[in-house]
Amino acid sequence: MAGQVRVVVAGREWVSDGTPIAFGRSRECDICLDPEDTGISRRAGSVEFEHGTWWVRNCSDARPLSIVDDLGFRSVLAPGRRAAVETPVRVLVDCSQNRPHSLLIEPLDVAAERDPKPAEHDSGDSTAIGQGVFISEADRLAMIALFAGYLEDPPRYDPHPKSYAAAAARLGWPRSTLVKRIEYLRSRLDGAGVPNMTGWTALTNLAEYAISRRLITKEDLALLR
Repeated sequence: MAGQVRVVVAGREWVSDGTPIAFGRSRECDICLDPEDTGISRRAGSVEFEHGTWWVRNCSDARPLSIVDDLGFRSVLAPGRRAAVETPVRVLVDCSQNRPHSLLIEPLDVAAERDPKPAEHDSGDSTAIGQGVFISEADRLAMIALFAGYLEDPPRYDPHPKSYAAAAARLGWPRSTLVKRIEYLRSRLDGAGVPNMTGWTALTNLAEYAISRRLITKEDLALLR
């Protein structure tokens, strides 16, 4: 028996209990993104149910799709491939405009099982993030500002670390304060055996570590406003 899935695009909602939902440029698609934009494939993709699982399929012959998981990490779905949808994801469909179309795909049975209350952080205590390594609230604020793009919804989604200057400005800190805090955090993690905390990809690796371990979450963006 099929569960239900909800697809939300630009405030409009489609719900299916097993029937495929096609999206693309063609008016024949269930979700017509923009019939005049030839930058979008006529049938870009579909959301379909098979063997107890919802899938998103890339139906294009040439254009990839981007899939953003519930943590904010992006992966590429090549033409002709499909990916299981077990948690809410966003599918980004490139177009001729600067901003891609964003489809939120949410299996409703999964949504019902999730805890509606976000995890709370104790502002008075440090949080353990590894053997002998602790992070303070100031450390967390620095990472939230630096990696906010991973946590934002489209069109502000940007899976790359901000510059030190931009992150510091958002916090109202001197740039040097932010740099020293992040560098010291990386050195402690490196000393505790966390891999890839040095080198030219160190900031990206720190972002992936912090977000995958849920040291910072989408709810933390409120701390920047």
